[in-house]
Amino acid sequence: SDSGSDSEDSSLSDSELQEAFARGALKPGLNVVLEERPKRRNDTDGLKQCLAEFRQQLAWVERLDVTLGPVADPVSQSASTSDAVDPENDFQREMSFYRQAQAAVLDALPRLRKLQVPTRRPDDYFAEMAKSDQQMQKIRQKLKSKQEAMERSEKAKQLRAMRKYGKKVQVEILQRRQKEKKNMLNAVKKYQKGLSDKLDFLDEEQTSSQGNKKGNASQRTKKGPNAKRRYKNQKFGFGGKKKGSKWNTKESFNDVSSFQSKVAHNKGPGKGGRGGKGGKKALNKRPGKRARQKMKNRAR
Repeated sequence: SDSGSDSEDSSLSDSELQEAFARGALKPGLNVVLEERPKRRNDTDGLKQCLAEFRQQLAWVERLDVTLGPVADPVSQSASTSDAVDPENDFQREMSFYRQAQAAVLDALPRLRKLQVPTRRPDDYFAEMAKSDQQMQKIRQKLKSKQEAMERSEKAKQLRAMRKYGKKVQVEILQRRQKEKKNMLNAVKKYQKGLSDKLDFLDEEQTSSQGNKKGNASQRTKKGPNAKRRYKNQKFGFGGKKKGSKWNTKESFNDVSSFQSKVAHNKGPGKGGRGGKGGKKALNKRPGKRARQKMKNRAR
């Protein structure tokens, strides 16, 4: 009806427009006069009256309504009021909801237990799931494959670490062997040039190869000369005068304390003489030439 009146007003003449304007039939177009917004009122009495009208007088176990403030914050040990929570802060707002729900649970559970209402789901309770068993099986397989991939990756990391450590140990062993070889060659050169008269490093190499490592050569305690030195001492003596060293002196000629007459005259037991059994021939235990020849022939 308004659109029809607008089309009729557009076809009217100026006089008719003036008359319509005087009657108040014309309505403003672009310039719309807005009315003032009604002021908000907190009609507490009216709200309570509405609440009393639709409230049902039922037992609490049928309603299960709990209205409490948020539980005390364990950090500040004080209940955070609604004024202290910034509504623009998502974390504070969600934590306020969480503490309020926690307070309701702490108040409702004892009351339910007092009324002997079970609050735990029985073990043989089966509810219809939102997803099918096939979908859950696919999810389970995916999780299992992901876990196996993580285990394989972890094992590969451990193998790489072990190989790296083994390679490091092998390099250290090769470096130590090269160092020992270099030291041995230097010692041999010094011995050849006459700068050193000892070849103790040969014995040290032998003992180290057998696993008897007792520290460096400088830290080892010498327990006497080596085999080569002992052989030379036995063959050539310890230096000093060699020729004529066994000549008798006046004191050794007059010393007869070690003289034994029985031994000197072959009168001991089993050495011939009157009480012996062979005389001087018993001392010569070496067989004759013919006997030795026969023994050689038999051996052939």
